[in-house]
Amino acid sequence: MPPTIAVTLPGGRVEEVPFGTSVAEVLGEGPGGPPVAAVLNGEPVNLGTLLTEPARVAPILLSDRTGFAIYARSVCYLLALAVYELFPGRKLVVEHSINTEVFATLDGGRHVTTDEVARLLAHMRDLVATDAPIERLRVPREQALRTFADQGMTDKTSLLQSVNQPYVSVYRCRGYHDYLFGTLVPSLGRLRTFDVQAFAGGILVLLPDKKNLDRIPPRSEIPKLRATFRETERWAHILGAQNVGGLNEKLSVDEGRDLILVAEGLHEKKISQIADAILIDIDRTKLVLIAGPSSSGKTTFSKRLSIQLRVLGLEPFPIAADDYFLPHALTPRDADGNYDFESLAALDVAALSADLTTLLAGGEIELVRFDFVAGTRVRTGRTYRMNDRSVLIVEGIHGLNDAMTPDIPPEAKYRVYCSSLTPLNMDDHTAIFVSDVRTLRRIIRDARTRGKSAEGTLTMWPSVRAGEEKHIFPYQEHADVMFNSSLLYEINALQPHVQPLLEAIDHDSPVYVEASRLLKLLRFFRPASERYIPANSIIREFIGGSCFD
Repeated sequence: MPPTIAVTLPGGRVEEVPFGTSVAEVLGEGPGGPPVAAVLNGEPVNLGTLLTEPARVAPILLSDRTGFAIYARSVCYLLALAVYELFPGRKLVVEHSINTEVFATLDGGRHVTTDEVARLLAHMRDLVATDAPIERLRVPREQALRTFADQGMTDKTSLLQSVNQPYVSVYRCRGYHDYLFGTLVPSLGRLRTFDVQAFAGGILVLLPDKKNLDRIPPRSEIPKLRATFRETERWAHILGAQNVGGLNEKLSVDEGRDLILVAEGLHEKKISQIADAILIDIDRTKLVLIAGPSSSGKTTFSKRLSIQLRVLGLEPFPIAADDYFLPHALTPRDADGNYDFESLAALDVAALSADLTTLLAGGEIELVRFDFVAGTRVRTGRTYRMNDRSVLIVEGIHGLNDAMTPDIPPEAKYRVYCSSLTPLNMDDHTAIFVSDVRTLRRIIRDARTRGKSAEGTLTMWPSVRAGEEKHIFPYQEHADVMFNSSLLYEINALQPHVQPLLEAIDHDSPVYVEASRLLKLLRFFRPASERYIPANSIIREFIGGSCFD
């Protein structure tokens, strides 16, 4: 009889399978749908991986953060293959991803016609029908560098020169070679759900719903967010670094002084422009509401905006929406029975709205503070009344939701959405998930200021993201202006702080796969010197050394 090996499946069930059985054969299709990849002894692997020794195997589903990343990356590979075969010599660049969408351009942003996109979509579907295998080849780095140099892929050669490792994984299909950061599906036939549309002169790839492989959500109507992305991509062009390889090269010159200072200067210019816009309408709008997802830099942004408003002769006064939390006895709870502080129902909306209305009408209020230890709101004994130069600055995740300030007319509010939208790509075909930057920021800040482990932060991160999708993202287009707090060099600056925290996560941890993915991302970034990072930088809110601490 052929030799067999023991495979431990989810739930602890052990099966004996023939030596050389593929991971896909072992897993099959479970109640969560077909897997897109697998976890083999704690590491994500392609479904075509063969089992040659006793192993622990678990599926990675589309609904998993890692699984969706694998599916999206694989569709980008399919897109690149289609461009390679259909439009030889033309350059594809995956510019960014938003939610379940990927935006790409051809030939440096030259207009892509509707006919070209239709041909591209048809060819992609024809490729899927072939079910051609996507081979993962482990090759010497020098060989990969020669292959990509021959194909004119300077972005790949620049990226691979950033890492000091003797071997790299290259993917090959129908004679086309590419390097993509991370695992892919084993064959083109597994990419059955996607759409491609002509959009804004480029190519918009629509991916399936994260919880339903057969459903493609409609295109997002997010013109303000898209405009913010375009502005940030222009900033990247100003700095001359659109991918990791180019960024590492820039930071190697004089410790990246010019790149860091210009990046910070772009932030300061944008904040100054927002302050100018507030001043123009100051007779009508004296309430500035700042909202954004976790670790988006809202605190530092609000303080820097206050400084710019003071430069203009105004007197900003901060009010934290969190000080209006209801007592713990009245706080709603989530499905797990924990306090749901991210729900609007956790706020005493009536008290907050009444105080803001009183202030805007010229009245006086007694300031309050929420005591998180006692679980109740307390009075401070301090009072406040606005004058002709006063501006209220209210920071809170529900700031863009008019239900938080129901008694104040929309024209009396100036709403700012603060988020972190990195324009940086690994290379021309691999975008970095925008939420990864916030994840790294949160891990560092939790460890530095709250004594929380990286494992703890990653464990609760999915619930934070779920709260953002429910309470924040639906209102982002209500903003009068969007501020992108991302800085082109920031992952380089975060790297030496977050890497040891992630490395401390045990191999058996439920979040080890995610920690491993982030560590693999970080290895491409050369650590940035902190010498030229200003004390008022948003990065300082997370790594320490902020003048606002």
